[in-house]
Amino acid sequence: MKKVKILGIGCATCNQLADAVNAVIAAEGINASVEKVEDIQQIMAYNILSTPALVVDEKVLCKGRVPSHEELKELLTAKPHGGCCGNHGSKEKNNGGCCS
Repeated sequence: MKKVKILGIGCATCNQLADAVNAVIAAEGINASVEKVEDIQQIMAYNILSTPALVVDEKVLCKGRVPSHEELKELLTAKPHGGCCGNHGSKEKNNGGCCS
């Protein structure tokens, strides 16, 4: 199961990102838990300067904007570090995996 965090202090854009992430997870049947992190100290621990931010399995994948449905789908279905080498035959974009 992927662990997804939405970092933001509760602003409208942060809520839009949370809604978009939940919509992609539901539409694509992604096995993930979603947590909203609004505590400023916890947000600062991720060393980001703009919110909202999307964190998947403790890796910051997007910050300062709400990605499109397709981009979120790619980000949420990318293979984790260390686990994708040789496990797929396509040249698809993996957004940070080891098979770039």
